[in-house]
Amino acid sequence: MATSEAVAPPIALLAPRHWPSWALVGALWLAVRLPYRWQLAAGRLLGRLLYRTLIRRRHIARVNLRLCFPHWSQTERQRVLLLHFESLGIAVFEMGLAWWAADSRLRDLATVEGVDYLRAAQARGKGVILLSAHFTTLEVGGRLLAPHLNFCPMYRRSRNPVWDAVVWRGRARHFPTMIDRQDVRGVVKQLRANRAIWYAPDQNYGREHSLFVPFFGVPAATITATSRLARMTGAAVVPFFHHRLPAGRGYSLHLLPPLENFPSGDDAADASRINRLVEQQVLRNPDQYLWIHRRFKTRPDPGENLYQR
Repeated sequence: MATSEAVAPPIALLAPRHWPSWALVGALWLAVRLPYRWQLAAGRLLGRLLYRTLIRRRHIARVNLRLCFPHWSQTERQRVLLLHFESLGIAVFEMGLAWWAADSRLRDLATVEGVDYLRAAQARGKGVILLSAHFTTLEVGGRLLAPHLNFCPMYRRSRNPVWDAVVWRGRARHFPTMIDRQDVRGVVKQLRANRAIWYAPDQNYGREHSLFVPFFGVPAATITATSRLARMTGAAVVPFFHHRLPAGRGYSLHLLPPLENFPSGDDAADASRINRLVEQQVLRNPDQYLWIHRRFKTRPDPGENLYQR
C-alpha cells in the first residue's frame, strides 16, 4: 500500500477533535523560525519535562540501559538516561527542521562522509539498502542526506491522522517516494529500479521472521529482512549513521563501505553482524539511541517480561 493513499482527506482533519493536534503542529512550525541554538535549548527543556511525565517510557529506557550496560555504575546510567530524554526533546524540534527548514539553512549544519561509497554501490545497478538505526537524529539525519542522494525512506503510519498527514507531507517535500514498511513488493520494486531504500531494522518487530541474536549481550528478536531483501535483489547494503555534535555544531553523517559477503547465507550471522554494527554506533553517543523502545519485548521464553515493574 502506498503511503500517499493512506493519508486521511484534508476535510476530515479539520474536525474539532483534531484541533489540539493542529495546535501542536502550529507551535512546532513556529519554533522552526527560532535560531538553531535556541531550539536546542528549548529541546533540552522539553526533554526534562518528558523525563518527568513519561513515566512508563522512562522505566523502559532505564531497563534497556541496565540490560545493555550492566558494567556501568548506576550513576552513569542515570546520567545517560537524563541526557537521552534531553535528546528526545531536541528531536522534536529537529523534526520541524527536517520538514520545513530551507536547504540553505541546513547546509552548514552537516558534514557528510562516505558519499563515494554510495555512488559506487549504485553504479552496480542493483539498488542500495541504506542500513540505519533508530537514533533520535533519524528524521533530521535523513533530511541532511537528501541533497546528496535521491532515496526512499520506509514509513510507519501514525495512529494520529493529523500527525500522519503532517509527517507524510513534510517528508514528501524532500524524498521522491515513501514506502510503507509492510510493503515488501514496493521495496523490491524500488531496489530493482536501482534506487536506494533507507531502512532501519533494529527494532522489535515480533517473533515472526525474527531470530534471537545478541544485542549488547542480550538475546534480541532481530528481523532477517535485510538478508532476504539483499538476496532477492542483489542490492548493496551501505551502512548510514548520523550523530548530533556537541555545543550546537550540527551533525555528523557517515556512510560506511558496503557490507562484504552479505548476505552470507547464514541469517543468524547476518543479523548478529548488523546488531554489532549498531552497537558500535550506539557507543559513540549512547544518549542519542532510542532507548524508550521496548527492544527486548519479545523473549525466547514467551512468559518472560523484562519490563514488568
